[in-house]
Amino acid sequence: MTTVDLFAIGNALIDQEFKISDDFLIQQNLQKGTMQLTDGETQANLYNNLKQTQVYKGQASGGSAANTTVAFSALGSKAFYACRVGNDELGQVYLKGLNEAGIQTTAQSVSDGVTGTCMVLVSPDSERTMHTFLGSTAELSAAQINFEPLKTAKWLYIEGYLSTSDSARQAVKQAREIAKAHGVKIALTLSDPAMVQYARQGLDELLDDGVDLLLCNQQEALMYTQTDSIEAALAQLQLKSKYTVITLSAEGALICDSKQTIQVTGRAVNAVDANGAGDAFAGAFLYAINAGLSLKVAAELAILISSEVVSQFGPRLEVESYAKLLNSFQEECA
Repeated sequence: MTTVDLFAIGNALIDQEFKISDDFLIQQNLQKGTMQLTDGETQANLYNNLKQTQVYKGQASGGSAANTTVAFSALGSKAFYACRVGNDELGQVYLKGLNEAGIQTTAQSVSDGVTGTCMVLVSPDSERTMHTFLGSTAELSAAQINFEPLKTAKWLYIEGYLSTSDSARQAVKQAREIAKAHGVKIALTLSDPAMVQYARQGLDELLDDGVDLLLCNQQEALMYTQTDSIEAALAQLQLKSKYTVITLSAEGALICDSKQTIQVTGRAVNAVDANGAGDAFAGAFLYAINAGLSLKVAAELAILISSEVVSQFGPRLEVESYAKLLNSFQEECA
């Protein structure tokens, strides 16, 4: 197995995307813009309701850290994804998709059970609401992870959604120990306001004594720090991270280290589907700083990639699109 630049741990989910009305969210008692965990039967009932009353947009391989890893790999760096899928057709589809995107996986990821699924409900304003049945990924543990590639990686990437799983948090703890022992930098995303609201203790455990890079959006930053201003949130988050990135949707992003805070403006696009935008931002940002680019340039590339994801349905671009966007970006910067 060749050396990788990024070793990521996250959930493995097959997305089912629907274009829905705001009234539908109210009828289903779903909190707009968040992720809600559910059981298989409840999700199946929701799926049938969606198929009968809303607009189906298609199936896609998802999972927050997986989307990030695809962007990172498609831009030109090597990556490994640690996850757990069921021994079923969806699990095969999921791993095959990662491998076709150039991402390394392990046969250890295949376990008994069913592969997790996520109903992605996209509102008219492009906001995504997720209804997730984790399936086998709910029991992701160190047993499904080959840690060898981590020992020579540049970055360990952790998704905040793992905060809800005891076994996953233990796997992350082991990964953090290996990363520190081998000089691997650690990045973490808070992932979703629901994780901050309902799994705060788990997030604290994932963060432990701090990370090199922390990514979140404005709502997550304010909720996690229990502050009412971005400046106050940044001050607190900096205590946990060497570099902090707060995305501001169409307004761009803030990047902060111990010496400076940089604001990078957003990019105007016709927003269609916010699903996967933050994941794409993280992947592009990690790619850029791993390649030695400045924080400002890294954020500019990340905004370009994530804004393209927002302008289409689905959490990822076609694999070849990432490299085309990178080439255009490099030409503009030359």
